[in-house]
Amino acid sequence: MTVPATDVPIDPAPLHADCALTSQGWARDVRVTLRGGRIAEVETGAPARPGDRRLAGRALLPSPSNLHSHAFQRAMAGMTARRGHEPDSFWTWRKLMYRFLDLLTPGQIEAIAALVHVEMLEAGYAASAEFHYVHHQPGGAPYDDRAELSTRIVAAAAQSGIGLTLLPVLYSHGGAGAQPLSGGQLRFGDELDGFAKIMDGAARALAALPPDARLGAAPHSLRATRPEQLRELAAAWPQAPLHIHAAEQVREVEEVEAWLGARPVAFLLDQTGIDARWCLVHCTQMTPDETSRLAASGAVAGLCPITESDLGDGTFAGAAYLAAAGRFGIGSDSDIRIGLADELRTLEYSQRLAHRARNVMAAPGDSVGETLYRGALAGGAQALGRRSGALEPGFWADLVAIDTGDVALAPLRPDQWIDGWLFAAGDRVVRDVWAAGRHVVREGRHIRRDAIEARYRAALADLTGAL
Repeated sequence: MTVPATDVPIDPAPLHADCALTSQGWARDVRVTLRGGRIAEVETGAPARPGDRRLAGRALLPSPSNLHSHAFQRAMAGMTARRGHEPDSFWTWRKLMYRFLDLLTPGQIEAIAALVHVEMLEAGYAASAEFHYVHHQPGGAPYDDRAELSTRIVAAAAQSGIGLTLLPVLYSHGGAGAQPLSGGQLRFGDELDGFAKIMDGAARALAALPPDARLGAAPHSLRATRPEQLRELAAAWPQAPLHIHAAEQVREVEEVEAWLGARPVAFLLDQTGIDARWCLVHCTQMTPDETSRLAASGAVAGLCPITESDLGDGTFAGAAYLAAAGRFGIGSDSDIRIGLADELRTLEYSQRLAHRARNVMAAPGDSVGETLYRGALAGGAQALGRRSGALEPGFWADLVAIDTGDVALAPLRPDQWIDGWLFAAGDRVVRDVWAAGRHVVREGRHIRRDAIEARYRAALADLTGAL
């Protein structure tokens, strides 16, 4: 298919906020000038001028990136919450997911992704990394265009205006030890030669989007690839962000260790040259040594607390990782619930439950909410290969304005507003979002929600009761 260039316009008007979160802290009377989708100038203590877009009663913040999404799974939300006759786990959920994805057409995948992007933007994310592993027809036969389904994700981004880092996934095996693909996995499968064709097609499709779009690559996991493939992939795309699932489940760790003689995170650190362009997703099963070594590597830990809770993955060693100055970002993974505040709140609450303590993910005297938020800004930008996450000249204008007059924020000081957002109000305080200067959320609602939601409902009508 041909991807239309996005026609969501860049908002040229300078923004003026009563308060804004800068790299130095909260500042008053902040004027932000945009040019070509980037921040051109940031002035503090500056009066509003004629022609400025006044953000009265709102605080302006850099907007985080969602670093891990499987968009098609959004349409499964609510379908897998009935208890089975065998103990339910990640592995039983995965069987249901394979059954579901075998029903999906290219048009449905595009419609789902567009709605996911709308929901991300309305939650306050400006950009998303799509960890995209559905490549082929049911049964595994390629489409005439090997990048057909990658192109559908790009088309969804063109409709929504979200900043996209597309991560086509290399998925060659059905389990650790180079087991053959089977069942629903056949829609994923490729060796590196077929994967290269998908990457070429994805690059051509992304060329139709604005210049903030990026292409990365994602070996799915050690259980779905071979070690030599990871090294070849990293060498073949030397400038691309690289993402991989790692150490999500105890069984996965045991199977990889039995095959390769090392736990997944330790193996990746020792054998794959993990560095700052890598994002290791989940890492809920790490030893203290792996935790400190991952922090020292410069890679990003991609945390998806809602999905990790939903699938019973376990708890990330957040306090130890933060103490070791580890970099992290957040993602919505299965997209069962898309909520920026929900992800960060769940991350902190998971640590409170594990440590039986409060205010775990912050240094003494610091705000937990602001610590988590700033961490997600920096880690998400790094993982997406996107120059964003700060109110600084030259950065993409990924911005979010929150309503400081909301009842949950009304009694708070500016240095408490993010705590109020994450732990009290939730994402209802998100009023405006700009993705590389594209003003896509206004008054809390995506500018194309009605049309995108209508297409989603029509495309998914036949899937009612699918599982």
